[in-house]
Amino acid sequence: MSQSIDDIELAVDQILQRINGGLRIGAPLGIGKPHRLLNALYARVAADPARPLQLYTALSLNPPAAAGGLEGRFLNPFAARHFGEDFPRLAYVDAMLGDRLPAHVRVEEFYMQSGALLRSRQAQSSYTSLNYTMAAAAVAQRAPNLIVQKMAREPGGTRLSFSCNNDITQDLLDAIQARGLPRPLLVAEIDPQLPWIGGTAAVDPGFFDLVLAPPGPYPALFGLPRQPVGDVDYAIGLYASTLVRDGGTLQIGIGALADALSHALVLRHTDNPTYRRVLQALAPGIERHPAVIESGGLDPFEAGLYGCSEMLNEGFKRLVETGVIRRKVHDDLGLMQRLDAGSADAGDRARLEQEGEFLHGAFYLGSPDFYRWLRELDDGQRRAIGMRRISEINQLYGGNEALERLQRRDARFFNTCMIATGLGAAASDGLEDGRVVSGVGGQYNFVAMAHALADARSILMFRAVRSEHGRVVSNLRWNYGHTTIPRHLRDLYINEYGIADLRGLTDEECVLAMASICDARFQRELVEPARAARKLAGAQAAPEAWRGNTPAAVSAALAPYRRDGTLPDYPLGSDFTGTEQRLLGALGWLKARTATSTGKARTLLAALVERGGGDDASHRDALQRMQLQAPRGLGERLQARLLRHALRRTAAG
Repeated sequence: MSQSIDDIELAVDQILQRINGGLRIGAPLGIGKPHRLLNALYARVAADPARPLQLYTALSLNPPAAAGGLEGRFLNPFAARHFGEDFPRLAYVDAMLGDRLPAHVRVEEFYMQSGALLRSRQAQSSYTSLNYTMAAAAVAQRAPNLIVQKMAREPGGTRLSFSCNNDITQDLLDAIQARGLPRPLLVAEIDPQLPWIGGTAAVDPGFFDLVLAPPGPYPALFGLPRQPVGDVDYAIGLYASTLVRDGGTLQIGIGALADALSHALVLRHTDNPTYRRVLQALAPGIERHPAVIESGGLDPFEAGLYGCSEMLNEGFKRLVETGVIRRKVHDDLGLMQRLDAGSADAGDRARLEQEGEFLHGAFYLGSPDFYRWLRELDDGQRRAIGMRRISEINQLYGGNEALERLQRRDARFFNTCMIATGLGAAASDGLEDGRVVSGVGGQYNFVAMAHALADARSILMFRAVRSEHGRVVSNLRWNYGHTTIPRHLRDLYINEYGIADLRGLTDEECVLAMASICDARFQRELVEPARAARKLAGAQAAPEAWRGNTPAAVSAALAPYRRDGTLPDYPLGSDFTGTEQRLLGALGWLKARTATSTGKARTLLAALVERGGGDDASHRDALQRMQLQAPRGLGERLQARLLRHALRRTAAG
């Protein structure tokens, strides 16, 4: 029998009474982590060196910390509004940021909030490099004695749902049992804001030893602010959308590239003539690319797609709403076999329609609008979304391989990398000095699965260049000192300059394919080391088409469709007001132009000598939002000058 309790401190008392000695805690990633309970446990144990604490988790999400200058003037009010004034920051994360975890407390993560802990010695040294599917076994090896998890309660019922995080807990309990270890204490914290998801995500309350249901008010669920989508992102998303086969399977990640891909797929389905015009402007003749032909062409989705992704996010919401994702699968192997063979009868089809699911995920993370959508789904759509174990989503070999092969026909697995190499390797999670930016997560699993499934493809998306310390550098290198995806798993790569299909190619063919999508400014840096390494024969001149790989060419091709709203800045909606969206553009422009000392001096001088330095009615709302409408003191007056300058420059394009 589980015990119910409504006070967090009493729950901590119960935990410390039931567990002798140190705490070895397993906690889910993302929004399934009970922030308030973990903070209460940390506060109690941090003050008691006799009670060691080890936490095994991932993706510990905290809102951005308060900042100064123009960034702080923008970010601090937004964070207070978006996350809520009372959002409980994870105390152990704040401690790690300053390397201030007590000596008797250790936090091991296998995936970090992207870029947030690059400077933390404690976080970097305690990082555990794992594929997502290996996490449960790795935590079981630590013999956890406590698992804490945020849960949803069934409306009008008593069952509980893993809701946002059905990814690891059940796999972890199986791994603990397989090792002959005692079952850990299981504690659920009920959050009424978590959407109810039934099916395999639902359990009886007796699954847990302690069910904590603290009274309100309840902090908001952590919402990821939706980012603007730029020309480069749209070019990549458009190319990627040409590789999705109707009736197939879709996995996507998160971020602006995933948003651009989702928007392009919706455009392909709902306004195919416009979709084709945009593609022809960007890449004339793209329909003749062999990889596009292999994927079935550019038509709308008559059969629809089945979504199977470790993370469900904003893009999947839009794809479901517009009917792109609607192909249902069933867990009955015989039924799926009959469908595959074309021998399914009317009864099979009716059962598939009634019981089938068109979207599977292991965890979800998105904006407040995304969580609202999940809460307000009608019963039919809610039944068609299944939250599954990570062992069922990210691999074929969890025990249902025959079934999953039938469900995941014509799969396209889209992921993002930071660096690609001329021979087809990728760095997605870390830097070449060993520091971890995020984590491997499920990327390796999906890339490997693409090679194991018939007719499946792995597509790694990356931006061709980035700004680093005020200068432009290439993200396509001859070699890089860290690898997430090895070159023997090379498949499809996409950036804003096109598609490189590397599967089955020789090294020479691979280098040439990657050079064809390299930014024109950096092609020599890619090709000459390849020749020196004897991977290219001769000293052939670069084809004329490669010289067109410039940011200006991409922007010019997409400009008409950016202006007419076909390719909006925020295709999946925005968490920023209209004024804040203009400010984001201006602040981004200003940051890029002040990245070096020379750039700072030049930009400041331009702002100071610019005519019309006084009040500008068209930017008054932006200055008021930044509390610079009536600047006081030299510092505020300089900030106001710089901001006006940036607003004018970005308004003028």
